[in-house]
Amino acid sequence: MLRIEHLTKVYGEKRAVDDLSLHIRPGEIYGFIGHNGAGKTTTLKSCCGILQYDLGEIYVDAKNMKEQSLECKKKLAYIPDNPDLYDFMTGIQFLNFVADIYEVDAILRRERIDKYARMFELTSDLAQPISAYSHGMKQKLAIISALIHEPKLILMDEPFVGLDPKAAHLLKTTMRQLCDDGAAIFFSTHVLEVAEKLCDKIAIIKGGVLIKSGTMEEVKGDASLENVFMELEAVQ
Repeated sequence: MLRIEHLTKVYGEKRAVDDLSLHIRPGEIYGFIGHNGAGKTTTLKSCCGILQYDLGEIYVDAKNMKEQSLECKKKLAYIPDNPDLYDFMTGIQFLNFVADIYEVDAILRRERIDKYARMFELTSDLAQPISAYSHGMKQKLAIISALIHEPKLILMDEPFVGLDPKAAHLLKTTMRQLCDDGAAIFFSTHVLEVAEKLCDKIAIIKGGVLIKSGTMEEVKGDASLENVFMELEAVQ
C-alpha cells in the first residue's frame, strides 16, 4: 500500500532522511519510532505529499507520489501531531468541508460522522466553533475527518498525544479494525508500550537513517521494545 524507496530529504547540509526504504502492506499497522529530530515527521509529510523530497520514490497503492500526487492523496489520510484546523469553522462545518473535498455523498458522510462523533464523544460539540476546542477535542476532530472517506492508507504523527485514556483506547481499537478490513497504517509514536502491543511491524530511525525494521519479533526478540530502542540509541 505504501512503498518508500531510497527516500532522501535534505535541509541545507543536514540530511533529515537518508536513503530510507520501507514497505507497508495492506492490513499492517507499522510503527515508526525514533528520538525528536530523527526524521519521522519529515518522512510522514513526504509520504502524504506535503513535503517535496530530493531523492527516491514514494508509491501509494502502486501510484507514484511525484507523478500522480492527486491520485495518491485520494487514497490516504494524514493526521499531524498538532492538528492545525480552521478555527473559524464549527466542527460539523469542518467535517463537511473535508467530505466535500473527497466527494463523499451525503448519506455516507452522515453515517460516518455520526458513528465516529459518538465513538469519540464529540457529537454535542460539533456545533461549536473549533476555536473553542481543547487540544484533545481538536485531535479527535482531526481523527474523525481522516476517516470520513475510508482511506486505504492512514499516516499519523504521534496520534495519541492529547487524547484521554478512553479516546486513546478507542483509537487503538479503530486502528486494528481498519487494518483487519484491509487498510494500512503508518504512524510515529514515542509511546513504546503502545507500539509494542499494537504494531505488526516496527521501524527505528536515528539521525535520518533506518537502523532496524521488521516484525515486532524480529526487532525486539525476547527483550522489550524499550530496551532494544535504548540500546540502539546508545550505539554511535
